[in-house]
Order: sequence, then C-alpha cells, then structure tokens
Amino acid sequence: MVCALGAAVCFGTATVLQAMAARAVATGPGGDAALLWRALRQWRYLVGLGMDGLGFLLQIAALRSVPIYAVGAALAASLAVTAVVAARLLRVRLSRVEWGAVGVVCAGLALLGLTSGAEGEQAGPVWLKWAMLAAAGGVLLLGAVGGRLPERGRALTLGLGAGLGFGVVEVAVRLVNGLTPGALFTNPAVYALLLGGGAAFLLLTSALQRGSVTTATAGLVLGETVAPALIGVVWLGDRTRPGLGWPAVLAFAVAVAGALALSRFGEAPAGQAESALAPR
Repeated sequence: MVCALGAAVCFGTATVLQAMAARAVATGPGGDAALLWRALRQWRYLVGLGMDGLGFLLQIAALRSVPIYAVGAALAASLAVTAVVAARLLRVRLSRVEWGAVGVVCAGLALLGLTSGAEGEQAGPVWLKWAMLAAAGGVLLLGAVGGRLPERGRALTLGLGAGLGFGVVEVAVRLVNGLTPGALFTNPAVYALLLGGGAAFLLLTSALQRGSVTTATAGLVLGETVAPALIGVVWLGDRTRPGLGWPAVLAFAVAVAGALALSRFGEAPAGQAESALAPR
C-alpha cells in the first residue's frame, strides 16, 4: 500500500509541476508543439516527467503486492494530492467542500489500508489475457467514436475510455507471469498493457483539451477504479482481511467519491493561462 500511495503522491505532484511549467511558457508564439518544446526546457516540467516515471514504477510494484481495488483507489487519490499541492504552489483556493473531500479521501484510504488483504494468488483464466487485449482495442474504438460527439458527451466518453485504458494496464500487470523474453513476447497481456496505456494517454489528452476537465476526470476515475476492482475480486482472487469485506467496500466507495468531488483538479489550474499539456 505504501507503493500505491507513493504513486499517488508522484502523479499528483507531477500534475502541478507540469501546470506551472506550462503557465510559464504559455505566452510565447506557436501552437501546442511549440508549447510542449518550451515546456520541456523548464526544470519543473522535467521533474514532473521524472515523477510520472517513478509513479508508474511504484504503481507496478503496488499491483504486484496489493489488491487492484486498493491500488485503483490510491491512484484516484492523486487528485487530492494535486489539490493540496496546487493550493500551496499555485495559490489555488480550495472551498470548504473540497477540503472536506481531501479529508474524505484520506479517511477512505486509511480504512482501505486497514481492511485490504494481500494480492490475490490466482493467475486468472487464459481468456482474460485475450479479453484485456480486446478491451485495449475497444478503448481506441471508443476514442474514435467519442471524439465525434458533442462537447458534453465527448469529455465524459473520452475520460471514461481513458480510465478503462488505465484499468487495462492495472489488470494486465497482474497477468504478466514471466519476465523472460519468450514469456513476454507470447503473452497477450503485455500487448494489452502497451496498447491500453498508449490509448489511455491519447484519450485523456484529447478529453482535457477538447472538453470539460471536471467531466473528463470524473469519467477517468470511474473507469480506472470500478471495473479493474471487480476483475481483481472475481477472477484474480483479491480479497479483504477476514470479516472486513463490507468495511473495505465502504472505504473504496468513500475514497472514490472523495476523488470525484475533486475532479476539477484532473488538470491543475494554471491561473489565467490554460495549460495544453495533459497530466500523467
């Protein structure tokens, strides 16, 4: 659980650092490509990228040791980290409701840490690996359809698709049961991980640039928490501590609900300048 929380801290802080870098260069000439190039010359943006990479490694470590539902809830909590760091570094004012949501997320994660059991030991059915690969392809199709919808539906659809893509990554990590070249090249879960992660990044970037950040992030949170958690419980053997099943369900719901209340921090506010760079 420590690795999952560490990943949340890394992702949440990286979002703010990247927003600060984008704000610093947003007044220059050129389009998105020029903005990205100038941002890459900012130390804050580079540190943010490094924290994203560290967060991803911590996420993989967490998925190999604790249940998927706990990791998913912890990653959703990166929004609470973003909110707190943004309040400090970007001087963003949080309402009482948002401060309450930060507290709710922390309480939910604390209870989840007390009630969650060890990682499930089941390898999962063979078809699940192929199902994850098919789901990754479905995320791309969902992005193609969602991109043609009106703004309101587009943001929710692309955000949900991005969440499902990141959910594919969470499940696929658990389905990689060998690290030799032969085992990796012949495992559909590896390709599902790569395709799902790449598709998720594309859809999330498009959702944040072409629609409501709050709506897109709400879809992202739901997509990357609920479905992977169910798969982990039903097919991979994830369980809670004995007798603590319902408290764990409550903790998961509370943490996710708190994250949804902080959805506007899916892209850290950057003052008057709008950031064209997606988090994660």
